[in-house]
Amino acid sequence: MLKLRLKRCGRKQRVTYRIVAIDVRSRREGRDLGKVGFYDPIKNQTYLNVPAILDFLERGAQPTETVRDILKQSALFNELCPNQVKLN
Repeated sequence: MLKLRLKRCGRKQRVTYRIVAIDVRSRREGRDLGKVGFYDPIKNQTYLNVPAILDFLERGAQPTETVRDILKQSALFNELCPNQVKLN
């Protein structure tokens, strides 16, 4: 099963995250199948590769709660697929 989840990057006290598609059995820093976004909680910046995210969601990937919240905050994501993908 595929998950869209956060992969920790950066150094101590300056953490950033990559949003990656990864097998659910892999560890957090394990090998990912694709990088689909970037999230910096310190600067509150988000970059999303929307076509890649939609591709993985169509293939059955499930976002984690944190990634789901990041996707909900994105106005661009809500405009592209209001009815295709239901994010509870």
